[in-house]
Amino acid sequence: MLDFPRWKVTSIVALLVALMLLAVPTFLPEKVTDSWGDFPHRRVALGLDLAGGSYLLLEANADELVKTRIDAMRERILNEMQSGSPKIDIGEVSTDNGQLSFLLRDVTQLDAARERLNKLTAGVGLTGQRDWDLTFVDATRVVMKPTAAGTAQAINDAMNTATDVVRIRIDKLGTREPTIVRQGANRIVVQVPGLNDPQALKDLLGKTAKLEFKMVEDIPYVDGGILPPGTQALPYVEGGPSAKIVVQRRAILTGSQLLSAKQNYKQDDNKPIVDFSFNTEGGTKFAKLTQENVGKRFAVVVDDKVISAPSINTPILGGSGYIEGSFTVKSANELAIALSSGKLPIGLKVVEERTVGPELGADSIHAGITASIIATVAVIVFMLVTYGRFGVYANIAVVINVLIILGVLAVIGGTLTLPGIAGFVLTIGTAVDANVLINERIREEQRRGRSVLQSVELGYKEASRTIFEANVTHAISGVIMLLLGSGPVKGFAVVLLIGIVTSVFTAVVFTRMLVVLWLRRARPASLNI
Repeated sequence: MLDFPRWKVTSIVALLVALMLLAVPTFLPEKVTDSWGDFPHRRVALGLDLAGGSYLLLEANADELVKTRIDAMRERILNEMQSGSPKIDIGEVSTDNGQLSFLLRDVTQLDAARERLNKLTAGVGLTGQRDWDLTFVDATRVVMKPTAAGTAQAINDAMNTATDVVRIRIDKLGTREPTIVRQGANRIVVQVPGLNDPQALKDLLGKTAKLEFKMVEDIPYVDGGILPPGTQALPYVEGGPSAKIVVQRRAILTGSQLLSAKQNYKQDDNKPIVDFSFNTEGGTKFAKLTQENVGKRFAVVVDDKVISAPSINTPILGGSGYIEGSFTVKSANELAIALSSGKLPIGLKVVEERTVGPELGADSIHAGITASIIATVAVIVFMLVTYGRFGVYANIAVVINVLIILGVLAVIGGTLTLPGIAGFVLTIGTAVDANVLINERIREEQRRGRSVLQSVELGYKEASRTIFEANVTHAISGVIMLLLGSGPVKGFAVVLLIGIVTSVFTAVVFTRMLVVLWLRRARPASLNI
């Protein structure tokens, strides 16, 4: 227990110094750390309750996703029936009552239709269920209905993708250390420290950014009129508030082939536009679209609204173009960010919104720092008065422990919240528990007549078991809060768990090393503890 060769002392000191150095950038102004360039200088980010900012709770529209799945399956059915050999002749595909249904015009093609339609369905996890139920009625009518398991899986996949898209969009706004986490089955929590006006964020996250290119039908839209099969009327932004334009229902090209999008200015009149470019597949399709439809109009559709409907004067073969409309610089930039980050697979709406002012955050930081200082001073005074030299060693361990916690938080990209500061204050108080147990055990061994070395060795040895068991119970509580809690509870749990590990190391290993080095040098005949 008291064996500390030079290599072990050097290793412990080097480890502690390295961990404490990780906390240094947190105490320096940002302009100083930013001047370091590529040199590692991660700092502890302040949470929403400390830095101020915006809180949004987004909820997904599951009904919209179900409708989107049905529409997408309708397109797949039409493609599958027409692309194979031989082609299977079917009637109009109905999407009423949350299901797909159509008639086979040739009963002899029943088996071929069943085989092709089965290819369009897939298993759901390990449940053995399919994502779509396929039934045949009277040998001519086919019905496909989404299963509950398939819908649940689709919502989960869509929410995972939506969380990633939200994170990309917020990062492109230039905000620092946002928190984006899923909550439940269909909600996403967004916390953006330092953003005091959430309107731009709400506008950006409210865009699904579903980009489509559709051919315009050369017929006027009549309100209440009957449209030709395979067409639809969509709002036309440039035509006025109530204007609509008739386009083909099927999209010739979508944003899934988009490579990049950015805000720019049109050369002839300097109006804001959105430049875009396709990947190889999308560029080929775009070139084919413009080659085959010279003289016709095509619609640029974003979120089921026609932004512009230009005429194709010449083929566009470079795989790039631009979207123009009634844009401001801000709206063009928001559209570019939304398009380049990918479309949201499911619509999101804001169901809860909060804004925390920086003044409140500053008050919280001041109160937290004050509480930490008072707790630290009280602990230091108590340990000095009660245990003398051994109290000094415990106090050094406490200071090092606080710096190490900050360093570890910076490395893992943790965010310090108000409950986290509470965890700091609690850690300061509990960090000396181990030293109290050790020192009291040493006192007890001295009263039994043990020598100095025996008292110290047995004190650390016997107390270590109790210290380990006590901190295991603390860690279990911390892990449960981390796994089941959310927001502030997690912030508290992270600081608590880091503090448990670091305090045990500093209080047991580091202080034992200091005691051993002192015993070697001074060789005292008795202990004043």
